[in-house]
Amino acid sequence: MPLADFHAQQDVVTLLQRSLERGRLGHAYLFTGQDLAELEAVGLTLAQTLNCAQPPQTAPDGTPMDSCGICVSCQKIMSGSHPDVMVVKPESKLRQIKIGQIVRRPNSPPRVLHDLVNNKPVEGGYKVALLVAADRLNEDAANSLLKTLEEPPARTVFVLLSTEPGRLLDTIRSRCLRLNFAGDGQRTFCEGELTWLSEFAAMAAKGDKDLFGRYRSLDTLMVRLKALEAKIDEEVEAASPLSQHEEIPPELREQWEEESKAAVMAEYRHRRAGFLTALQGWLRDVWLHARGLGGERARFPDLTDSAATVGGRITAREAEANLRLVEQTQRTLHTNVGELLVLEMGLLKLKL
Repeated sequence: MPLADFHAQQDVVTLLQRSLERGRLGHAYLFTGQDLAELEAVGLTLAQTLNCAQPPQTAPDGTPMDSCGICVSCQKIMSGSHPDVMVVKPESKLRQIKIGQIVRRPNSPPRVLHDLVNNKPVEGGYKVALLVAADRLNEDAANSLLKTLEEPPARTVFVLLSTEPGRLLDTIRSRCLRLNFAGDGQRTFCEGELTWLSEFAAMAAKGDKDLFGRYRSLDTLMVRLKALEAKIDEEVEAASPLSQHEEIPPELREQWEEESKAAVMAEYRHRRAGFLTALQGWLRDVWLHARGLGGERARFPDLTDSAATVGGRITAREAEANLRLVEQTQRTLHTNVGELLVLEMGLLKLKL
């Protein structure tokens, strides 16, 4: 599928083709949107374009501006067999991109990202690395990728794909050219997140003075988070090589234990953020009502009554401050400040 066929993403396609035409292709892109499959499709088409042997459209200097989709190179890329194109995706039950997928480790797959990065193009075109759901990079993998982005090799393009770019390291985002794909912007929330949000919204609708209600919501959230962490710990233990091998050298055992701990923390932070993201969505509905723009735009239609009640008694400025407060709470949770204290301060300061 050539770039020209992505009609719903013409702004993105035009920008990419203009960069190709002017010889100003970036070394790293961050594709963001709600349809990960579409992000990957455009990323693969860009890889095809950069390596196409029979491009239907070229720049004045001969640089391909689109792909034919039928030449040997294009076919190899679509089949996953092109030596200069690599797609990295989350693996295991936790859906994480691990350090072993970036650099060589004892339990690494046959091919890792550094194999592509550290070698010259095999077929003479561009090396292209697609990281699908890049927000699922664990801490070690993210730091390793960051080092590569800081000193990008020649004729190498990194394309990071994410539906939740806010969970990427700021330093990674700052080294990528961000392209936002058109879409409805809707995120799907899990049952636990929605249940807690419904309870919180009902409490909020009772009035700002219901301090006991806020502490009850906080207690419910902490119970859910504790159970969530225990579940993640079980999942990581089951997926760890430690549970699959009996005789493990001490150094390797220590490494795997550290990786397991890091995996638990990374996944826990990822899922914990979902509760606050849901809260942000509802507070956005409150903000819309405070501005007199509620109704069909609601992110949570089932909670419209509570959003309208709260939005009817606070100002638009206060509603906007609530959104900033939750965003700040998300950031603070990634520091060494105690989780309970951060969540307590965040919930108590909300204007409801």
